[in-house]
Amino acid sequence: MGKYYALAQGEDAAVAAACEEHYKPQGPNDRVPTDPISVAVALADKIDTLVGFWAIDEKPTGSKDPYALRRAALGVIRLLTENGIRLNLISIFDRHSVTVEETEVRLQQEKAKQSGGLSRIAVAHTKKTWGDRQVRSNSIDLLSFFADRLKVQLREQGARHDLVDAVFSLGGQDDLLLVVRRVDALGKFLDTDDGKNLLAGTKRASNILSIEEKKDKRTFDGAPNAVLYSLPEEKALADAIDLVKVEASVAVMNEDFASAMSFMATLRPAVDAFFDKVKVNDDDPKVRENRLRLLNEIRSATRAVADFSGIEG
Repeated sequence: MGKYYALAQGEDAAVAAACEEHYKPQGPNDRVPTDPISVAVALADKIDTLVGFWAIDEKPTGSKDPYALRRAALGVIRLLTENGIRLNLISIFDRHSVTVEETEVRLQQEKAKQSGGLSRIAVAHTKKTWGDRQVRSNSIDLLSFFADRLKVQLREQGARHDLVDAVFSLGGQDDLLLVVRRVDALGKFLDTDDGKNLLAGTKRASNILSIEEKKDKRTFDGAPNAVLYSLPEEKALADAIDLVKVEASVAVMNEDFASAMSFMATLRPAVDAFFDKVKVNDDDPKVRENRLRLLNEIRSATRAVADFSGIEG
C-alpha cells in the first residue's frame, strides 16, 4: 500500500518501488531488489532489525525464531551477493549499535522528564558507555550469525560448509561478497590434485605442531634460522614459502583469489619432499625447534587464503 500512496502523492517511481521492495527478499525463492534505492532501504531495514535485537540480547534459539531474524540475515546476504555489493558489516554494526544505544538513552530520559524525575531504568541507561554495552562483542557475534546463514545458503548451492569456516577463521572477514568469492576459489582449488595434496601436507604440519606445542607448552613462532638447515629439502621448503608468501599476499590484496590458490599450489612439491626426507623431531633440540618453526611457516603461508586446519579431508 505504501507504494500506491507514494505514487498517488507524486513521489518518484523509485521511491514508490522502495516502499514495496524494502521487505524483499522474504524467503530463499523471493525476488531480490536491484534498484539502488530499494536495495539501500531493504538493507537498512534488515540491518536495523538485527542490530536492535542483538542489542537487547533477543536472538534465535534452536528452531525458535519468532521475529524472523534468520530470514532478515539471509535477505542481507542475498541483497549483497546477488547485487555484487561490497560492504564491511562490522563497522556498520558498530556504528548502528551506538545509534541504537543513544536513541534508547534519549527515550528513557524523555520518559523520566515527563514523569518528573529520572527513573531507575533511565539512570542505569545514562550510566552505560559504549564499552559497557560491548558493542564490538555484539557485532562479532552478529557476524557469526551471518556466517551460519551463509553456510546454509552456500551448502544449498553445493558448496562445502567447512570452506566457509576456513575463510571466516582468518578474522576480519566481514565483506560477504569477498567471502563468497574466496570460498568459490578455495573449493575449485581443493578439487585439484595439487589442492588435495597441499591440504594433506598442511594438515600434517598442523597436527605435528599441535602435538609438539602441547608437549612443550609453547608455540613455535618466529622465523627459522637458515644456518641450522642441514638438508636441501629444508632450504627448498623455506625458499618456496618465502616466495609464496609474497605472491599469494599480493594476489589476495588484489582480490585475485584464483591466482593466490595457484601460488599456493607451488608449495606442494617442497612440502612433499620435506616430509619424505626430513625428520622433524631431530635429536638435536635446536634443529628440532628450527624444523617446527618451518612447519609453522607452512601454516602461516596458507593462512593468506584460508585456515587449512579447519578444512575437512
